[in-house]
Formats: sequence, C-alpha cells, structure tokens
Amino acid sequence: MLKYEQLSNEISEKISRAQNCPSGSKFAFPDEDVIRRNHLHDKATVWRTAFIRDVDKIMHCPYYNRYADKTQVFSFYKNDDITRRGLHVQLVSRIARTIGKALGLNLDLIEAIALGHDIGHTPFGHAGESFLDELLFSHTQRHFSHNIHSIRVLDGIFPYNISLQTLSGIAAHDGELELSQYCPCELKSFEEFDRLMEGCYIDKANVKKLIPSTLEGCVVRISDIIAYLGKDRQDAERARIEINSFEESTIGKHNAEIINNLIVNIIENSYDKPYIKMDDAHFAALSKSKQDNYSLIYKNDSVKTELETTVKPMMKDLYEKLLSDLKANNRTSPIFTHHIEFVNAAHYSRDIPYEQTEPNQIVVDYIASMTDDYFVDLYVHLFPEKDYTITYKGYFD
Repeated sequence: MLKYEQLSNEISEKISRAQNCPSGSKFAFPDEDVIRRNHLHDKATVWRTAFIRDVDKIMHCPYYNRYADKTQVFSFYKNDDITRRGLHVQLVSRIARTIGKALGLNLDLIEAIALGHDIGHTPFGHAGESFLDELLFSHTQRHFSHNIHSIRVLDGIFPYNISLQTLSGIAAHDGELELSQYCPCELKSFEEFDRLMEGCYIDKANVKKLIPSTLEGCVVRISDIIAYLGKDRQDAERARIEINSFEESTIGKHNAEIINNLIVNIIENSYDKPYIKMDDAHFAALSKSKQDNYSLIYKNDSVKTELETTVKPMMKDLYEKLLSDLKANNRTSPIFTHHIEFVNAAHYSRDIPYEQTEPNQIVVDYIASMTDDYFVDLYVHLFPEKDYTITYKGYFD
C-alpha cells in the first residue's frame, strides 16, 4: 500500500500567506548581493536578473548538450527509458525548485546550481570519474572530481563570469554525502573560493568538506539525493537487473513515495529556518535506503564488471595516446581537431590561451567532456586493431 505524507495545515497556511507576499523568505539570497569575477559585465536587468543570466550561460554551454548521452548509473544499455544525466539534472532542478518555492527562496539561483551541478561529469558515471582520477593522479599527483571539474568547465574552459553563489552551490553539491541538516557557510570572495578549489585538486577528501554558501545551494544538495534515490531503483527494474526486493521504510520504497515524503518532511522542518533539515526518522530512512541502493544496485556485478574490465583499460589507452599526441604537437590528432579547436571556437577571451594549459589538464578536459558513445567511437577510431568491445543491451535482449 503506497503512502504519501502531506504537509500539516499550519505549515500549508504559512506557505500560502507567504506566497502572496512578494518579498519571499528573509533567508533567500538576494539578487543584488551577487558576486562575479568581472563585476562590470553581466549586470542584471528587470527581465534578465542575476541568476537567470547564470542559467542561460549554463544551458548554452557547449557541454550542456552532452548531458543527454552520459551514464547516470547504467551503462551499456540502448534504452531511452533508462535515466541519463540530462534527465537527472532536470529532476534535481524540479525537486529543488519545489522545495525552494515553498520556503520562499531564490528559484533562479536554485535552477542555475541544479542545471550546472554535473556538467563536469565523465562518461560512464562514477566509475569513469574514478578511472580518470587514477590516471590524472598517476601523472600529476593531482585529483579529479566531477564537482570541481564542473567549476573548471564553467569558470575556466569557458570563462562565463558565472556568479560565486552559483559556482559555490555546484562545487559543494556532493550527493554522496547525506546530512540530516544543511547550514550554509558564508563565502565572501573568489580568492577564498579559488583556494578551496585548489585544495580539492591536492586532496580529494577536501571535496566532501565543501559547504554551499547559500540556503539555495543546500536545497540543491539534498535534492540531488532525492532525485536519484528512487529513480535508480526504477531504472534497475527497467534494466531488468536481478536484485532482491527493497525494504519498506518511513519514506517508502518507490520513487514517487520517496520524492513526496522527503520533500514534505524537509519543508515541515525547514520552513522559516536558516537551514534545511529532515527529522531523525526520515534521515535514518534516507540513509538506509541509500545503503540499500549501494548493496543491491551500484555494487551489483552486472553493473560494475564490464566497466572495470573494458572501460578502464580503454580510458588508459585514450589518455596516454592523447597526451602523447599533445606533447608531440600532432595537429592531426583529435585532441587538436576535436577538442582544442572546439574550445577555441567559443571565442572567449582568456588570460592564458587554452592551448597553453598544462597537457594533462587538457587531456582530462577532453575525456571528461565526452559522452559514452563519443568515448567508444573515439577509441575505435584511434585503436582499430584492439579488440576491446562493449556489448550493449537493447530493448529486446
């Protein structure tokens, strides 16, 4: 029997009254306090406000299109009913804006953070991220994480002059670390932000220490978990992964129940508060449900085996080949013709020309930008003699 919780009459009435008041919550981040690297550009107008401008920039980033063919959890499926990262960021945005609207927060800032939070993700999901991290570290003693690479995409590869508030929310969105309460931590300058980002390249553990600087960023962070918790179960069923049944819990076990019940509980416990919070029972249920996903889905042999045996060595081959071509100045290589030229075609002025970036970073930029299919096609193009093959499951297999 499905169970859907509802907001209490008291909170419902408060929200209704607040929605008729244009000022919103006193905890919402005000547009006029936006911070940018270049404060002379991207000034807000009455119709294109500060964070709408960030949303526009993110959605028009050349890499935004590539969300559509990047693995969320299940690789090697030719099945449009299984979630790709493009749908995931939309789900995060929708859930976060639902919560944010009820709490009277800045919805444009929420949307910008949500739509940009995974733009630095690799092909083949978190497995691809782990493989690329190993390769970068073996060459440079620096780390790769998709959170921080999302910042590099939007603030370095394409220097969009996106706000500090949006970038902070993206960097600190880590959906792998759940908390019962999220409190924003003030961030006053890009100098401080840049130090935090550099610390994450040096020690990957620092990524988990990042805290959003706004309440809107906190909303996106918990919404990231809500968006994938039940959806991954739905996808596992559609992929016909053989798993044991999920247990019933306070938040339910089906996607619609989980989304509804966590949103209701967060609003109940966060309304007119300077933090985002769940009660103990719902937080315990969320944590347990997440653990169940790990044991039943993410660590399932049918999900991870081919990634380790096929994608990992393929990525190593690509990394070394592209790095060699770059250092040899092989202008016919795809690292020049399909990446450097592609980036430069965006015509953004930079303090240092993109081609003068450290070679390993350029290779990482390229591989991280690839979709799953692009990665496979490039590998076949560069290594036609090698026999690594990926077997996809179709609709009728």
